[in-house]
Amino acid sequence: RRPQHDATRAMASLRLLRRGCCTAPAGFAQPSRVWGKSSLRCGALGMKCGMTQAWQPDGKVVPLTIIEVQDVQVVQAKRVPTSEGEGLNLQLGSGWQKRKRLNRPDAGQFESRGLPLKRYLREFRVSEDAQLPVGTTICARHFVPGQFVDVQGTSKGKGFEGVMRRYGFAGQPRSHGHSLSHRSGGSLGGAAGSLYATRVMPGKKMPGRMGGKVRTAHSLLVYRVDAEHGLVYLKGTIPGGKGSLVRLKDATRKRMDTSGRGH
Repeated sequence: RRPQHDATRAMASLRLLRRGCCTAPAGFAQPSRVWGKSSLRCGALGMKCGMTQAWQPDGKVVPLTIIEVQDVQVVQAKRVPTSEGEGLNLQLGSGWQKRKRLNRPDAGQFESRGLPLKRYLREFRVSEDAQLPVGTTICARHFVPGQFVDVQGTSKGKGFEGVMRRYGFAGQPRSHGHSLSHRSGGSLGGAAGSLYATRVMPGKKMPGRMGGKVRTAHSLLVYRVDAEHGLVYLKGTIPGGKGSLVRLKDATRKRMDTSGRGH
């Protein structure tokens, strides 16, 4: 499919986004929603499948990250205390799990609601007008091409690394007087008379564990949505390796792209 170069498709996607892109369970009618400036939709859980690329008519290559959104359902709605009083969180479940791997209380919250067992559970803060009934299925159509999303995941663990790889230090000279210390970090900043304390100041960049931390990629463009296979194509890279769990939600810094670059 070739990309569109006008704002018509982007505005149509925005209207689709306002109507809602979730599948309600049996017995519940899909509500007609009108989103406001303070509305906060629920996000989704996905699995990073890898990366690919797409070619634009002008010859530019667009790097794309593929995220699979499958078997995501609303497990429960929770009221949580906030600084402003009380907030609403939606707990989403994703993946599948064997019964023998769950204890009785964990399996009971799914069986009592008639839901299949889930492997991952994550919560999303939503506004009152974005509440969804328990059992609602969230698919790839929850997002539309042209909008921006924030993706949160756990970065790849690199193990114990030195300062040259961890922080990009230049290291020490490869000349006389630096035997076996070419990759060291240098001085740790000792005392200068009685003015400073003889200690290592907090926050000093030193060797240690690298990676394996929760990181968020902000304002990534939704380039394409494959609703048939449950795939979302994002422009750019996201933290984590193949098969890792990621959280997707509407971007807080950008709302909608009307340039027609996505398709």
